[in-house]
Amino acid sequence: MDIHALTPTQIAIIVAVIVVVIGAIVVAFLQKRRTGKLREHFGAEYDRAVAEGGNKRIAESRLEERTERVKKFHIRALTVEDRTRFTESWDRVQARFVDAPAGAVAEADQLIGDLMATCGYPVGDFEQRAADISVDHPIVTQNYRSAHEIAVRQAKGQASTEDLRRAMIHYRALFDDLVSERHDTTVVERKPAAAADRADYPPEPVRMRRG
Repeated sequence: MDIHALTPTQIAIIVAVIVVVIGAIVVAFLQKRRTGKLREHFGAEYDRAVAEGGNKRIAESRLEERTERVKKFHIRALTVEDRTRFTESWDRVQARFVDAPAGAVAEADQLIGDLMATCGYPVGDFEQRAADISVDHPIVTQNYRSAHEIAVRQAKGQASTEDLRRAMIHYRALFDDLVSERHDTTVVERKPAAAADRADYPPEPVRMRRG
């Protein structure tokens, strides 16, 4: 094509087409990078958001809205005193599981709520709490959802002892992530509960930690 033979109008059309094509490529690249970052960060929460939203665009917008919402919170690291207090409370709850599993699960659910509030997360309905916690603790949010679902079934008398044991393991995973010492290097020694050697005591959770 001899560019010198083109009229100004034809040149303008060609330039416009090139701009549109380049723009589309840039948008596609940015969208792919956005999707990759959100999927990598939120993990299973990303898939859950897509399933609930009906499509990827809606899900990603909601996940970004979550992130912006949590940025406005005054999330703080636990003090040594807070961490010690909650750790001792958790040990008591976990020890109680042996003789009163249903009560222990109910207490664990309440303790997690108190811990989240102390960290700076607002107290609201469960779905909002789970959405908020997923921004900073995406890996263990599924643990929280599973444990809470069992606690709800237990309140209706529909959970077995094995269900309750799994709920405690799930709660423990979130508890450990919330009290982890990410912002200081002080180590608080855990004192094992007296029931720790019992066969029916909830074992330590096996989970991946975010780097």
